[in-house]
Amino acid sequence: MTIEFRKDYTYSLVVPTSMGVRITPVNGQPVYCSKTFVLQATSAESNVASVSSYLGLPVKVLTTFVKGSPIARFIKNDLASRHMDYEAKEVDQGGPWGYRHQFNIADSGYGSRGPRVHNDRAGEVGRTLNVNDFDLDRIFGQEGVQIVHISGLIAALSPETGTFCLELAKAAKKHGTRISFDLNHRASFWKGREGELHDLFTQIAGVSDILVGNEEDFQLCLGIEGPEAGGKSLSNKIDSFKVMISKAKKAFTNAAVFATTLRQVVSTNCHLWGAIMSEGNNWHVVEPREITVLDRIGGGDGFVGGMLYSILRGWEPEKWIQFGWATGALVTTLLTDYAQPADEDQIWSIWEGNARVRR
Repeated sequence: MTIEFRKDYTYSLVVPTSMGVRITPVNGQPVYCSKTFVLQATSAESNVASVSSYLGLPVKVLTTFVKGSPIARFIKNDLASRHMDYEAKEVDQGGPWGYRHQFNIADSGYGSRGPRVHNDRAGEVGRTLNVNDFDLDRIFGQEGVQIVHISGLIAALSPETGTFCLELAKAAKKHGTRISFDLNHRASFWKGREGELHDLFTQIAGVSDILVGNEEDFQLCLGIEGPEAGGKSLSNKIDSFKVMISKAKKAFTNAAVFATTLRQVVSTNCHLWGAIMSEGNNWHVVEPREITVLDRIGGGDGFVGGMLYSILRGWEPEKWIQFGWATGALVTTLLTDYAQPADEDQIWSIWEGNARVRR
């Protein structure tokens, strides 16, 4: 199948996000006994968009910044270096106990010691994302967008961000923009808001063209009954995901593509990495293959980013999952949690298992 896009557009991909920074100890050491750290700008949604921006497609980030913050300046510079446009509301900090950008404090782990991630989101400015701060008719109508990618992380941040994501989806639908929705369930975000967020996610999923999530995401976000997540071999996970998606297709008839990744951790630096995708009436499966991992964070975002890039390029569906799998594998070889592909050939070499030197 092919996915048709509007022909008059300024941006191939638009993502709403809450930008922050990640600090990571050097040499795979734990946070608590390290004195030297690397700082990078980060968000799951900008991670997804990086694949397209590095490979030459026009991308825009919709976000909020703390006015006058040096961290905000750092993030703006980083987005520019990734060839991304951004549009944002500048929010006053409101004093030393006011707003700030989120901090993701994470080590990469090593060998038998798994990674540990601590999210410090107190006072997160991204929770103020508000639909009234953006002209959606201009963005989707006049500028034009091929795909808007929405994450459940942003939809569940606050009531304001949930409304923002829903209105983005409605505006996109109105103007012929395709909608990608990564469910990304987080129990801590949903606590005490289960009914409210289930209704919100169901509405966004109902107009989405591409749905991404694991078994737990589909069950907890959308109420799609299925087998319990975890505790199964990867081959059984493939079978159970097919059962789940078959049910999801009946509930969300607008979606043409459903996808997830499969991961088995042998050690911190050795994973079995696979993927499954439903497109129309067809199933596409990448059986789990061994990959060497430097830092696992961002691999799933890389998969989604590679898949969306392939769809935007108009390739055959078989290549969507292949390119996504290989882009996710690329991210795990980098110290950043987003892909920085040199070119398409680099991704295809990973898919082919060709790690020979190129001169």
